Amino acid sequence: MYGAMRDDLKAGLAEIREAGLYKGERVIRGPQRASVSVADGEVLNFCANNYLGLADHPVLVKAAQEALDRWGFGMASVRFICGTQQPHKELEAKLSEFLGTEDTILYSSCFDANAGLFETLLTDQDVIISDELNHASIIDGVRLCKAKRMRYRNRDIADLEQRLKEASGARYRMIATDGVFSMDGYLAPLDEICALAERYDALVMVDDSHAVGFTGPTGRGTPELFGVQDKVDVLTGTLGKALGGASGGYTSGRAEIVEMLRQRSRPYLFSNSLAPSITAAALATLELLGSSGELLEKLRANTELFRRRMTEAGFDLLPGEHPIIPVMIGDAAKAGKMADLLLDQGIYVVGFSYPVVPHGKARIRTQMSAAHSTEDIHRAVDAFVTARSMMDG
Repeated sequence: MYGAMRDDLKAGLAEIREAGLYKGERVIRGPQRASVSVADGEVLNFCANNYLGLADHPVLVKAAQEALDRWGFGMASVRFICGTQQPHKELEAKLSEFLGTEDTILYSSCFDANAGLFETLLTDQDVIISDELNHASIIDGVRLCKAKRMRYRNRDIADLEQRLKEASGARYRMIATDGVFSMDGYLAPLDEICALAERYDALVMVDDSHAVGFTGPTGRGTPELFGVQDKVDVLTGTLGKALGGASGGYTSGRAEIVEMLRQRSRPYLFSNSLAPSITAAALATLELLGSSGELLEKLRANTELFRRRMTEAGFDLLPGEHPIIPVMIGDAAKAGKMADLLLDQGIYVVGFSYPVVPHGKARIRTQMSAAHSTEDIHRAVDAFVTARSMMDG
């Protein structure tokens, strides 16, 4: 039987390669940081989610090492059997305090948090109204749920209101949105979304993976930025981006929602507990964020500098203030070629094209980090200018 499947798989893989959509994996020969070692030498990394530069921070590394000595390597169990340690409860409490929520539950990833959310809370009597550009984990989580599904156009409040009107007969209505849309760096207008939710008696769910730790006055995410921390019912996020860069995720929000997730959420009940070293490092991250605003200031300064210099150089950037800064190219082949030329100059970026982004909207998605120096930013912009000249010539 596998012979026939193998032939189909080979043909499918060949189509992916021919379309220029094959995803290779470049091996990094050392820690994740602003400058990384690859096969071709040392390059500046402008494509990681290492927003605060904490992926190799000595404080986090030390906390993880000490946790290995004290708490061991792993739990070899799920939470409700014998997989809960003191650091797990401490991290949940600290995340709740940081986010301004009633309670928090840890998951192996935010993908698992989203996958286990909707089917636990909603039935075929309910409706989920989801932004069309939501992350794949929200899409998959919604698919697992029996609730009726509706989509609204990206960040389109009028369209969202229309969907809420259409869902008026449902038992519960839940609006689901990313806090930040990762391909564009656009922020969901949570103030307007929460206002609509109050008007039409709906719940609000936000995946804040690309915001928590650095968005908002004190880095508490998009609910803080828009002043709606008390109006978001469910907040999911990751420990794998700004908050250390390893793995792990969480769902935070109303106490009863979190308690029901502990009882019924399948990815929580049937997945091993978060490794003690990751839990300890995440606690150290929250401590670090509470004691210094320097990382936030540096990230914002780097973002502003790169946006300003690239705009002055004539590049087409999607507007905004987020450290995700897409450089719009349009043609998929050109985006891939420019990424290759930039790598030759020591700048590691990746071109994104269909189906990750719409046809004709290919781009190089750059991501700033607090770990980048001012010189790194200038070098990256100069490399973009040189690469463009080489392509035009």
